[in-house]
Amino acid sequence: MSKTDEQEGKMKIVKLALPVSSEKDHIQGSMNAPVTLVEYGDYECPYTGQAHPIVKEIQKQLGDRLLFVFRNFPLTQIHAHAEHAAEAAEAAAAQGKFWDMHDYLFKHQRALDDNHLLKYAEEIGINTNKFQNEMSGQIYAPQVKRSIEDGIKSGVEGTPTFFINGKLHDDSWDLETLLAAIKQKVL
Repeated sequence: MSKTDEQEGKMKIVKLALPVSSEKDHIQGSMNAPVTLVEYGDYECPYTGQAHPIVKEIQKQLGDRLLFVFRNFPLTQIHAHAEHAAEAAEAAAAQGKFWDMHDYLFKHQRALDDNHLLKYAEEIGINTNKFQNEMSGQIYAPQVKRSIEDGIKSGVEGTPTFFINGKLHDDSWDLETLLAAIKQKVL
């Protein structure tokens, strides 16, 4: 965990261990945006599902002033399908459709078994044979595990977890609170 002391150890600020990279991360927005919002999420987590439309609204309101990054953090101990759903998103990313699958998984987060994942791949228009082969071979499992490890190094313990400009947002993530915290960085 990457922590630094602020004012003689009274308050700890948790920082993002892995910097945002356009080559390795799933991003929406400009790398030159004044604010970067990183979310560690789980496709099967009801709280991450609740946060999804909130993030969409924040993106709508801030436009090109916000860079949004989503990183996988499936909570495999409590969500049986979360890891495979994260792998499905990565398989879709390999075909240029990460955000399509990302949104689809949240829209259908109560049905994330392998049969449904294959159906979603077909519905978003990716090569289902390639998708099915990659999923059965768990091609993207190491990538998902690295994302989990990076999250743990950054202090992530649950989902959703947000970082604003590399610092943990340790407050509510309702629209008003999260947007106010982000706007402090923009203005």
